[in-house]
Amino acid sequence: MASDRRVARDVLPLAPGRLLLASPELLDPNFADTVVLLLDVDDGGALGVVLNRPSVLPVGEVLGEWEDVVDEPEVLFQGGPVSTDGALAVALATPGGEGAAGFRAVWGRLGLLDLDTPRELVTGTVDRLRIFAGYAGWGPGQLQAEIAEGSWYVVGGEIGDVFSDDVRDLWRRVMRRQPGELAFHATRPTDPELN
Repeated sequence: MASDRRVARDVLPLAPGRLLLASPELLDPNFADTVVLLLDVDDGGALGVVLNRPSVLPVGEVLGEWEDVVDEPEVLFQGGPVSTDGALAVALATPGGEGAAGFRAVWGRLGLLDLDTPRELVTGTVDRLRIFAGYAGWGPGQLQAEIAEGSWYVVGGEIGDVFSDDVRDLWRRVMRRQPGELAFHATRPTDPELN
């Protein structure tokens, strides 16, 4: 497994828009087999949302005014174990809409949308939207330590990853497109004991 640790550290530096793919060594049930989109990385730590944990709760039951704006599936996603009673909205701004009310760009046209923004101010400024209950957060140096111990692979993200309508196989799809030996991890069995 030492080569897994080397590969994980050497892939890409941490930055908004990067994806964290949970390695087989990450046993925390909050993050096993997850794909996390990094939204903020600085000296104070890192923040992201889990992309592949849809809940069964329709957005309309909690945030009714946003139900016809969110992408399929129209459910809240479990963004992570921190502040699960709050919601983060990740949006793709229309071209030129990055300066719209309530929108803060984090990676190109991708950013966070303040759900307290009046809906009429958002209309026409957002192409895609997904809402996450909670988020994943790390203190200063914590995520870097987890990467160094082999818990995460850091890879480039694509807009399609963020708004995929079928997230069941997202981890494997993202892993398959990685260069070199990292792509081989896409073929690992769900339970390595069965190999």
